[in-house]
Amino acid sequence: MHPDGPRLFIEPAGFSERFDREPFGFSHNLHTLDLFSFDSLIGLAGRYANAPRDYFVAAAASSAATEFKAVAHSQWSVGEAMQRVGSDSVRVLLKRPENHDPRFRQLLDTLFEQVIGMRGGLKGERVVRLESAVFVTSATSITPCHFDPEIAFFAQIEGRKNYHVYAPSSMSETELESFYREGIVSIAEVDLPTRDPRLEHVYALEPGDGHHQPQNCPHWVATGAGRSISYSFVFETDATRARNRTRAANHFLRRAGLQPAMPGVCPSRDAAKAAAMRVVFPIRRRVNNLTAKLRKV
Repeated sequence: MHPDGPRLFIEPAGFSERFDREPFGFSHNLHTLDLFSFDSLIGLAGRYANAPRDYFVAAAASSAATEFKAVAHSQWSVGEAMQRVGSDSVRVLLKRPENHDPRFRQLLDTLFEQVIGMRGGLKGERVVRLESAVFVTSATSITPCHFDPEIAFFAQIEGRKNYHVYAPSSMSETELESFYREGIVSIAEVDLPTRDPRLEHVYALEPGDGHHQPQNCPHWVATGAGRSISYSFVFETDATRARNRTRAANHFLRRAGLQPAMPGVCPSRDAAKAAAMRVVFPIRRRVNNLTAKLRKV
């Protein structure tokens, strides 16, 4: 283990310019930590038995272009899935391990402090979500293409993984608006064949390798010939959430026949749009919930 404790070894030159704009690789020493041993993770998974919202179990996809939500999932409990990783096609996602093991809380806080320190602080932003995840995946498994509404730092712990990630600019504004109009934090489907191959970054990750994934980066992953263990931490700030709400407002403005400016062009208008959607989202959720209840009557 490195004498300085858990660390991401990121080149400081140009970090601020690349942060949340373009994917880039780095190295780390997280693979030396005992808490990532498979036996330790078996024990961690045992703490998830009564927390079904904190884990996700799915089979591998047939291809990177498979619809994310079309892949079979929830066929095993988290404990059963962990035991089948070596014999079946299984992908296990242990969400928010920091809520189940204090060692992961310490790790998350340490790494986040390092990244924000390199950025030069939060620069007036406020963190609204900070969490991590552990991925345990069978050999030769594919996770289909999707994007996540969060800023991420990803570290390979065990095994090999080919990680294909596209720059955020590979997503059109209308695609992003269509997703953010729902006002949710969730997996977003991506039509892989329509991505520009010139914007693709491919990371052949081995233990000790990692990469930074900006918000809204489409990506898909294929594990190597052995079991894979990976770790990531993600976060959102009030500024990134506001940008999401601006895109949601633009979706409805576009449907009304207008041509709204993309986020960042006019900050005062962005703020007005984001504030409006802060009011609209709860109303839409209540209407949707009521509609769902009435359909059951």
